[in-house]
Amino acid sequence: MRIILMLIYLTTFGIASEGAAVAEHGDLTGTWIGILSLAIFVIGYYFIATEEKFEINKAKPALFIGTLMFMLIGVYFAINGLPVEPLHLEMEHLILEIAEIFFFLFVAMTYIETMIERNVFDVLKFKLVSKGYTYKKLFWLTGLLAFFISPVADNLTTALILSTVLFTIDKTNKEFLVPGAINIVVAANAGGAWSPFGDITTLMAWTAGKGTVVDFLALFPAAIVGWGITAYLLSRVVPAGQPPFSEQTDKQEALKPGAKVIIWMGVGTIAMAVLSHQFFHYPAMWGMMFGLAILKMYAFRLKQTEGESFDIFVNMQKVENDTLLFFFGILAAVGALHFLGFLAYIVDLFDVIGATAGNIGVGFLSAIVDNVPVMSAILKADPQMDIAQWMLVTLTAGIGGSLISFGSAAGVGVMGKLRGIYTFGSHLKFAWTILVGYIISILVWYFQFEILGIY
Repeated sequence: MRIILMLIYLTTFGIASEGAAVAEHGDLTGTWIGILSLAIFVIGYYFIATEEKFEINKAKPALFIGTLMFMLIGVYFAINGLPVEPLHLEMEHLILEIAEIFFFLFVAMTYIETMIERNVFDVLKFKLVSKGYTYKKLFWLTGLLAFFISPVADNLTTALILSTVLFTIDKTNKEFLVPGAINIVVAANAGGAWSPFGDITTLMAWTAGKGTVVDFLALFPAAIVGWGITAYLLSRVVPAGQPPFSEQTDKQEALKPGAKVIIWMGVGTIAMAVLSHQFFHYPAMWGMMFGLAILKMYAFRLKQTEGESFDIFVNMQKVENDTLLFFFGILAAVGALHFLGFLAYIVDLFDVIGATAGNIGVGFLSAIVDNVPVMSAILKADPQMDIAQWMLVTLTAGIGGSLISFGSAAGVGVMGKLRGIYTFGSHLKFAWTILVGYIISILVWYFQFEILGIY
């Protein structure tokens, strides 16, 4: 599910300030700029979803529509002589949102590239493959690791690490890589849904006082059962046999100096991001950047003590910049729709179809648009819901993004790692398995929260 990216906006500027800004410039959904922006978003989304067909990287249309929509909004304000303060305020908020996720991802990816350079994943691959594990056993092992690591770290970092492991096991077997990648994405998103800081949506609900830590932990049964059902269905298409391994050709790589320390530094960096937010109310990227500073210092020390180190800037060059730019573009585009007033219609659904149906619909909507602004809109409207319903919307917003490959940060990250293998089309082929798990998760929630009242 998603990395912490809007917390600084919510805590610093507050919910009421943005609502006032929107009220000042009015609802623009029925104007020519509203209609044109929505059309641009739909067309851009089409090219993002069909990147294989047109052989265009998803970051290009995302960045184009995200920046274009705000340029056109500026033209509309100039033509109509509207005060630009609300627009400037919205863009300042958006810059904060984008900066937080950008730098969080940048540090996480830099740590991963450093661990790759230190042979961490080659050693892990050797240990897994040399034990004679079958494809199916490796499929379940990586899924379980994703489910239980993401609540402590976060869903994106977890998915990036384990997809790297998956790819090093067998770089060519798509019959194994595709269901394995989907399994990791679903498990990471489901694992993040039952932890207050495992996903941005859970964190937003937690900081808004919609539930305690214990309330979120109560989502564990729904999360693990839903993922387990999806994993079982996916495991049926995982090929039999074992990854290719030969003691002559697949020799064990040794960990380079400092590898184990860097692993623990990566864990510590995630912990600093969480704790600095918890105790100092800092945005999570601040703790991550502090961890990056420590990594740079350690590289210098390693050079002095071991005589051999790593170039942190070389590792930074290997970071998937297209993934970072995709997030910039898509968040900007969604921010434009939000400014124009389109996301306000989400809240209106609750008055028409009720809380349960509306919260279930949030999961589908978060896969298509983005779960962060959807959850933000719900928290701003603050509909009258009991704790069970707030936990439901947290669950659905968190795991709903798994329904589409780029509906979650974890999915986007894995698409970057397994470029050309894990794609929108390959994910969509097995989306029905995720839908089944999504429905099962909701049924478990209903039985536990509504019938038994255990939470």
